[in-house]
Amino acid sequence: MSDTAGQAEQVEQTRHPDHVERPDQDVRQDTRKDIRKDIRQDGAAAAEEPGARLRERRIRAHRSARRVLARLEYLGTLRERLAVLDRAREVYDLDEAADLYGDGIVTALEEKVAGLLGKEAAAFFPTGTMAQQIALRCWARRTGDPAVALHALSHPEVHERHALSQVSGLRPVRVTSEPRQPTAEEVRDLDEPFGTLMLELPLRDAGFVLPSWEELTRVVEAARERDAVVHFDGARLWESTEHFGRPLPEIADLADSVYVSLYKSLDGYGGAVLAGPRELVEEARTWRHRYGGLQFQQFPTVLSALAGLDRELPRLPEYARHARVVAAALREGFAAAGVPWARVHPEVPHTHEFQVWLPHDGDALSEAAVRQAEATGTLLFGRPWDRGGPGLAFTEVTVRAAGLEWTADDVKVAVADFAAQLAAVSGSRNS
Repeated sequence: MSDTAGQAEQVEQTRHPDHVERPDQDVRQDTRKDIRKDIRQDGAAAAEEPGARLRERRIRAHRSARRVLARLEYLGTLRERLAVLDRAREVYDLDEAADLYGDGIVTALEEKVAGLLGKEAAAFFPTGTMAQQIALRCWARRTGDPAVALHALSHPEVHERHALSQVSGLRPVRVTSEPRQPTAEEVRDLDEPFGTLMLELPLRDAGFVLPSWEELTRVVEAARERDAVVHFDGARLWESTEHFGRPLPEIADLADSVYVSLYKSLDGYGGAVLAGPRELVEEARTWRHRYGGLQFQQFPTVLSALAGLDRELPRLPEYARHARVVAAALREGFAAAGVPWARVHPEVPHTHEFQVWLPHDGDALSEAAVRQAEATGTLLFGRPWDRGGPGLAFTEVTVRAAGLEWTADDVKVAVADFAAQLAAVSGSRNS
């Protein structure tokens, strides 16, 4: 692959800080800005266009596909996204006054999430990046230690442009860079002090992996032995109950504070909630104002979150169970198709999301996925393929309501067709 083509691949697969694709006009404009920047750098305009076109084709394929494993609602039209609010009348009295600077319906959401997590108080934030950064900042002031122990693949380290150090004056200390959760021994034996241990549950960039319940409790105990507080990056904590076999309050009780996302898996428009001790949450509200996060009115986002909590939260355990069926069928399907070194990671998914690795170029895999959807109406892989090494790429698979309709045999048939499309794409590129 040429340098310019590699840049095109990078632009094609760029993710925003919360690590999901956004098909809206702003993102397309941002992508075009990135493309123009690369063009100015090396003057190779022509090579940038295929990646942008492929991305647009993938979005169109997702919207028009008859069969998908997850209908990603954020890829919908404005009309479709506004329809989320039609369901809001079932979960909140729409005749109440709209919120002003965080009262009314915002307070109702905060109280609901605090109850779901078994925490004393909670505060709504426009983004998870802000919520988590403020939580860690507040804990640093209370412990007197700006060091935050975390995983090298955690969201602040990978997707926030060094915000912890650049904005909040915190010092990230990496517990491990292995693609798994940290161990109690690593936390206990870390060779420098820290005031807060941050655990991302599940760890998205390692494959949505979770520790066992016993492992998690030992890690928390190891942090307590070092007089550190524990904060959960629980952006996707909602999805963890099936794996742990524990209710949300029992899971959240292990941590001093927890952040949860309101759009990952819940179909909200955005937003996050920080939950924990009342005194900490009140301090976080002050910093939220200082960070510019106290918005005039927030009811559309809050209504969409309440609708998601009502509709999607109860179904996440079912999605996680069916993801295991889909993962097993993918493994068997690739083996039957003769695709060498196909991997599903984790082999048994910990949540309703997991990775698939294949020994092919990411562009070829993306093209095959789109061609399959265009030809058959079945979109097996709806997300982009990221380069994982020479001749190796991976994608993320999400199983939600639409995926419950797929049997194991359906998955295997789709894999066989995808493999045929991949062979055709690879053949045309090699000819």
